[in-house]
Amino acid sequence: MEGVTILQKSTERKGQLTLVLALATLISSFGSSFQYGYNVAVINSPAPFMQQFYNQTYFGRYERPVDDSLLTLLWSLTVSMYPLGGFFGSLMVAPLVNKLGRKGTLLFNNIFSIIPAILMGASEAAGSYEIIIASRFLVGICAGLSSNVVPMYLGELSPKSLRGAVGIMPQLFITIGILVAQVLGIRSILGSTRGWPLLLALTGIPAVFELIFLPFFPESPRYMLIQKGDEENARKALQRLRGWEDVGEELAEMRLEDQSERAEGRLSVLSLCSFPSLRWQLVSVVAMNMGQQLSGVNAIYYYADSIYGSAGVQEGNIQFVTVGTGSVNVVMTVIAVFIVEKLGRKLLLLSGFGICCVACAVLTVALRFQESVEWMPYLSIACVIIYVIGHAIGPSSIPYVITTEMFRQASRPAAFVIAGSVHWLSNFTVGLVFPFLEKGLGPYSFIIFSLICLVTLVYIFIVVPETKNKTFLEISQMFAKRNKAEIIIEPGDLGTEKDPTLMSSKLDTRPEGMKVTKF
Repeated sequence: MEGVTILQKSTERKGQLTLVLALATLISSFGSSFQYGYNVAVINSPAPFMQQFYNQTYFGRYERPVDDSLLTLLWSLTVSMYPLGGFFGSLMVAPLVNKLGRKGTLLFNNIFSIIPAILMGASEAAGSYEIIIASRFLVGICAGLSSNVVPMYLGELSPKSLRGAVGIMPQLFITIGILVAQVLGIRSILGSTRGWPLLLALTGIPAVFELIFLPFFPESPRYMLIQKGDEENARKALQRLRGWEDVGEELAEMRLEDQSERAEGRLSVLSLCSFPSLRWQLVSVVAMNMGQQLSGVNAIYYYADSIYGSAGVQEGNIQFVTVGTGSVNVVMTVIAVFIVEKLGRKLLLLSGFGICCVACAVLTVALRFQESVEWMPYLSIACVIIYVIGHAIGPSSIPYVITTEMFRQASRPAAFVIAGSVHWLSNFTVGLVFPFLEKGLGPYSFIIFSLICLVTLVYIFIVVPETKNKTFLEISQMFAKRNKAEIIIEPGDLGTEKDPTLMSSKLDTRPEGMKVTKF
């Protein structure tokens, strides 16, 4: 029992936000996550001018205007290549983070931003819309990698008391990237005939910033200790991140996690899917990522301009209202950063999906009657804003945090491959299917999103535990009963100068009734 007591004491020290941790968070989030959000929104405003370029280029080649159907196809490819690239980027997560490390992968990933940024900036001069389509695929790979690696990296850098707040920072910078793209896309700035190539090329600036500054910050201590066996550099990294010299207790917790995973080994995606002691963690991550994207967030943004137009907003002012909606998204994500460690992950998820569920249901009614009832269009606008608020405080940001927390070092890269794949495939599906849903069902298409939000909410309420202020081992133990497996603590020979009784552990996946051995 003495060894267990020492382990508990080792995790009780209150984490603090040091300058090194804060700067590493800001640089990695701005350098990678910002680009994800920026490229989500960057082609929305200049779309008419880009399509005009497509038409002119086609006419210059073939001396006839492009058919409407072909133009629609080319533009659909321009939009859809981004989430398709994101899917392929997510498949690259595990091999890259295991080979290059978390920080090394982020630095390598900038190749998929800088090269397409240059290509897109030169596309008009080159007279090639194919360059834009191919570049959107490449920058999608960048987004697919960054959307998974940044939360993983920051989750492993952070003390448990700050893991939620720090883990939301990538989502905050995604929303900031969306907002910046909306602002720069205003017609009088860069959303014009001359400005759109520069607007597309600006995505390379955060990548250059990250390449310059991120090398000065530490690699994940967990990666260095558990996967590379480099205790000396792991200790130095922890000392820089925590701001004090005595990090032996946290290193001891990492060693214990390492010992508990030795029976598992490093899990591939295939082995993770069949590993019984991680079954419900995996199902939960899939459910949350599907719920996040299939809840209709992209459809809401897709429909927003027509909602604003029907409410009487002049066409020239819709872009400013869209910027206002993006600002609400940023503000609510900032609020989520400050409340996640107080209210917990689960409450924010339940509240967020609940708000989105109600907003979609009411939006259905408002859209159905907005032409016959004078004040209904204003209710539609309110529903869009309320939906954005609900999604920002929970579904947009928390799944990334929980994916990091639910899995330990050996299984985390494979888990992010699965989570990222589900995320991007769901994103791609909504973009592909929603126009047909909207055409066939009209406003009633939002009932489907409302039901998806409700089902996800019920699942989270029943299955997903609160992970706030828990170590990775403690979270594994919380799932052990549902997985019908327990983490068995046994005496081991791992000891440190300060804590000679430290025990190792291993994961027992025997099917029934396992208990934690007491000492």
